[in-house]
Amino acid sequence: MKLTSKNRFNEIMGLIAPVALIGMLASNSAAAREPFTPAELKAQEKALLASVDHGRDLWHGSKPSMSSNGLACGNCHPDAAASNPQTFPKFQANLGKVIPIRDMINWCIMVPQMGEALDVNGDDMTAMEAYAFYMYRGITIEPGLATRQTGPVKVKSGPGFPKKGSGIGYDK
Repeated sequence: MKLTSKNRFNEIMGLIAPVALIGMLASNSAAAREPFTPAELKAQEKALLASVDHGRDLWHGSKPSMSSNGLACGNCHPDAAASNPQTFPKFQANLGKVIPIRDMINWCIMVPQMGEALDVNGDDMTAMEAYAFYMYRGITIEPGLATRQTGPVKVKSGPGFPKKGSGIGYDK
């Protein structure tokens, strides 16, 4: 049999049609899931807030291996202040490259705190990120310098640090 464009087209369509039909039938039987139930939403929020609370504890020094000199993330960034998680990934001049926030967290742990880095895929790192991002919910993301994005953070989880100055240095 001589192969013509028409014969080749019919041959290809003969192979494609059954596959397409199977795909259409399968997609019709797998309808989208209904929205989450109130109970599911409550369970998800509970899990998120548990991670945020764990992150808050880590942020303020609950894991001794994260510091060998007594510093915690909260010493420089109480209640995640000026951490600007919403600006990541970004170019970090001291590292000379674009990094995600987890790399910045580990840099702070290893350099100023002189501690052991967290596993970037571990629950502790997820909790640190959850805390930082949770504290910045509702903060408008705007282009430009991160220093323009350091407005006050409303604390919704945990007591944070005392708001009264210590009377030392700039904190008078």
